[in-house]
Amino acid sequence: MQNGSEPARILEHEPGDLTCIVEAGLRLADLQAALAEHGQRVSLDPPGDPTLGECLLEDLSGPLRHRFGTMRDLVIGVTVTLRDGTRASSGGKVVKNVAGYDLGKLFCGSRGRLGAVERVALRLHPQPVAQRTLTIPASDWSNLHHSGLTPSAVDIVGDRMHVLFEGGAGAVRAQVEELGGDETDPWSGVRALQAGLQRRVRWDGEPAQLVRPGARVAYLPGEPDTTWSPLAERIVEAMCSPS
Repeated sequence: MQNGSEPARILEHEPGDLTCIVEAGLRLADLQAALAEHGQRVSLDPPGDPTLGECLLEDLSGPLRHRFGTMRDLVIGVTVTLRDGTRASSGGKVVKNVAGYDLGKLFCGSRGRLGAVERVALRLHPQPVAQRTLTIPASDWSNLHHSGLTPSAVDIVGDRMHVLFEGGAGAVRAQVEELGGDETDPWSGVRALQAGLQRRVRWDGEPAQLVRPGARVAYLPGEPDTTWSPLAERIVEAMCSPS
């Protein structure tokens, strides 16, 4: 276990493999700053500055969820302490490692019900050379969805849709010219809006304050949804039942 008086650390970073292993208490912003020195990032941008353990246990994500998914899609290995004190590990530090049971995905969204996270192994991505955002009418989602464009983020706020393109300068410029719209920089405001909307529900096409249409997720006021994996709930029940 990490000593509470010591700062959380990056334990391993393999730039050539685009992977790293970090202690769960490390803040996302601190990891991003260290990775930026190597032209890399974790493609995760939730509101605030959570620890990597919180990102996993709460299955956090931000606008980049459209292209890169949630923490569930970025974790490739974990070391955890189960509720009975057992220390367990699964996965590894290579992206295609499939050995053993996938504890990372099981723990994702568990909110600590299975135990505590000690270490997390993550897949990384190169930092994009160029980033540009266009804002267009929300009604254009269907056309964008069926186009050949590859945005990194698509969020609908009210009647406006924000579309982020990332990559090489030429590729980004071509996509911006094809889509058209007003060039903006809305993402800090979008994440601030998300921070105040605690409920995540499946989007069925109805209006909501914030929608990630590619992931079919809507963010609403109210208490967080407690829905979790049925398999994981059965495991919790088995762990807590008398032997």
